[in-house]
Amino acid sequence: MGIVGLVLGLIAIVLAFVPFVTLFAWIPAIVGIILSAIGLSKSKKEGRSAGPAIAGLVLSIIALPLWIVGCTCGAACVGVACGIGAGARALDGFGLW
Repeated sequence: MGIVGLVLGLIAIVLAFVPFVTLFAWIPAIVGIILSAIGLSKSKKEGRSAGPAIAGLVLSIIALPLWIVGCTCGAACVGVACGIGAGARALDGFGLW
């Protein structure tokens, strides 16, 4: 379970940097947190190494703020693009466009 959480944390971080796909980066991050926590508790009970589970937990937790930043930047870019379009339409009255 810890290795699956680690892989999902990596996927979530990669998705957080891909435009338009960043909207879905929270899904593997949340699932990665859950599976890493389960893997961490199982590894402690069985006396195995908890390294992959801890790494998965850390990566999945880091992916959530990256997702928020990605969505915020995407929304800001869309807002600026809409603002630029509105500004160009406003100049149309002057015969420039």
